[in-house]
Amino acid sequence: MQRLILTSSSGFELTKSGLAEIAVTFFFRFQWGPLPSSEKLAAYFAARSETLSSGDHWSDWGIRLPRAIRNRKNLSLVEFCEAYDVVELWFESKPADQLQLIWLLDHLGSYSWPTAKLKLRLVADDLIVRTGEELARSASHIPVFNVTAREFETAETAWRAYCEPTPESCVDLLRKDLSALPMLRPALLDLLAELPLPTTGLGATEMRFLELLSRGFANTNGLFHLRSHRRTNVFGEFELGSLLEELALGPRPAVAGLGDELRTIDPGNLGARHEVYLRSRLSLTEFGKAVLAHQEDFSRHNPIDRWWGGTHLTNDRLWRYRPVLTRP
Repeated sequence: MQRLILTSSSGFELTKSGLAEIAVTFFFRFQWGPLPSSEKLAAYFAARSETLSSGDHWSDWGIRLPRAIRNRKNLSLVEFCEAYDVVELWFESKPADQLQLIWLLDHLGSYSWPTAKLKLRLVADDLIVRTGEELARSASHIPVFNVTAREFETAETAWRAYCEPTPESCVDLLRKDLSALPMLRPALLDLLAELPLPTTGLGATEMRFLELLSRGFANTNGLFHLRSHRRTNVFGEFELGSLLEELALGPRPAVAGLGDELRTIDPGNLGARHEVYLRSRLSLTEFGKAVLAHQEDFSRHNPIDRWWGGTHLTNDRLWRYRPVLTRP
């Protein structure tokens, strides 16, 4: 029986697990920055065209094709899947993975699939810390079930809601039955928590940064990598760095001690930026203490320009959440 695995970048070790002939990994991070256009995403899944740039086709990243089937690399993803008896989806519970899952199912759901060919694994652990051998040994203990119309419909509804220009439909999703995708609701709650608070104008991760700094955490390693202390899991290290810079380098900083040279280092020079992060010793400013105490609103003194799904958050269009959604 020929088996194919579709997974996130966290599941790269599945390529070495022997559980399938091929494991295709996806690298989009939909929780940060503007969403790719629908045209770009359609071209990503389609057969390769001569107009595509490197990296813009599903087969350009994280896939090792045996020599015998390398000529199939230019097919659309659905055409590539047709050669396999079973196509398994391995995505973690983290918001980044769940967003990839609903995006992928939204696309696949527009095609007819043979009964029981498409299967979903409920992956509770971090794939990124497991070797291929460990994944092979544990696979029999990871729940798996068929993808049916319920899963496709839930994914389509959730993905379309996330792409809308306001968060209203995503909040409405919380009142719907999302049980077809058991890990989606917790991921959605984590994502919504990153919308600005009504009192401070900051999301959950930014507020947690301020809390940790108030307790004596003074370096970026603690803020970025101690997830058990930070207790938020929406963003990766690059995104966490951007959030910290917004807190520290704006007109009225909430955080002191972050290297000022970050203002002039090219955003793509990750090595140089990482060195600045490592040698910075951080603390709260008096303004930061007031924000943490919900006595000041960060957004009233600093520019806001970021994306939450299809919603562009700015000072003039600052949707806020908790316990209910507040319009700008």
